[in-house]
Amino acid sequence: MSRNMEAEITGHQVPGDDQRPHRKGASVADIRRYGQPPGLKDRRNEEHWAGRLYMRDLSPYFAWIALRLGFSPNQLTYLMMLSGIVAGVVVSLPASGTAALWTALGGAVLIQVYLLLDCVDGEVARYLRRTSVAGVFLDRIGHYLSEVSLLIGLGFAAQGGWRNGGWAELGLVAALGAALIKAETDNVVVARAKSGLPADPTGGDRALRPRSTGIALARQAASMLRFHRIIGAVELSLLILAAAALDAVLGTETPAAVRVLMVAVAAVAVLQTLLHLVSILASRRLK
Repeated sequence: MSRNMEAEITGHQVPGDDQRPHRKGASVADIRRYGQPPGLKDRRNEEHWAGRLYMRDLSPYFAWIALRLGFSPNQLTYLMMLSGIVAGVVVSLPASGTAALWTALGGAVLIQVYLLLDCVDGEVARYLRRTSVAGVFLDRIGHYLSEVSLLIGLGFAAQGGWRNGGWAELGLVAALGAALIKAETDNVVVARAKSGLPADPTGGDRALRPRSTGIALARQAASMLRFHRIIGAVELSLLILAAAALDAVLGTETPAAVRVLMVAVAAVAVLQTLLHLVSILASRRLK
């Protein structure tokens, strides 16, 4: 019997192997130790503020459940994708008044599940030592799909139903902008790889800064204002909930607050697409 088979059957680590227990014998403390490496919460460009604030404290408990139930990291990523897509569908459901508030709440809860699974799949992968290129790819696709789905859902919510109209199209424009922003970021790596360069440019954060002083100052100002965050899935779901609550309180015949949010989100998506492109071209990331 092989050592791996012995560990799988007994549920205990055999001598000489890594000290972490078998997946069904793991404790929450073990998951924090092996699934959340030092510095995880300090990755400002990768770790979401909600992850640092509360979700990374909760996720090990759910990672413990996932390990006990036998979920693989990729299965958890697929569930993450599903929760993000369904959130957009729920937000888009034809509703008004109090009913619209419930659909917005449902979307916000599903996005929290999406964020939770986004933490859990990585923790399980690190614990099982099953991190992979495919996992990173699926994770990125999950973020694309979730943000696009939620923005399209917001467009239909502003439209007031599943029908064509200016608001639905505006949601599609915002969704396209959000996808392009992510594509611009990802294609930096693609361009560097096709040119035989390492994925990360030399110079660290300095390479990310535009060479033009004016553009650098504009980028810094935009970063401080953080207006670009309103097209992120977590922030947007909370804003949709707030707008739906305001519409319910005001009792308007049309979703006025949701429509104002839709205009703001579309404007930010278009503007951020252009600014992000200029920022990349003006930096040293493509050098």
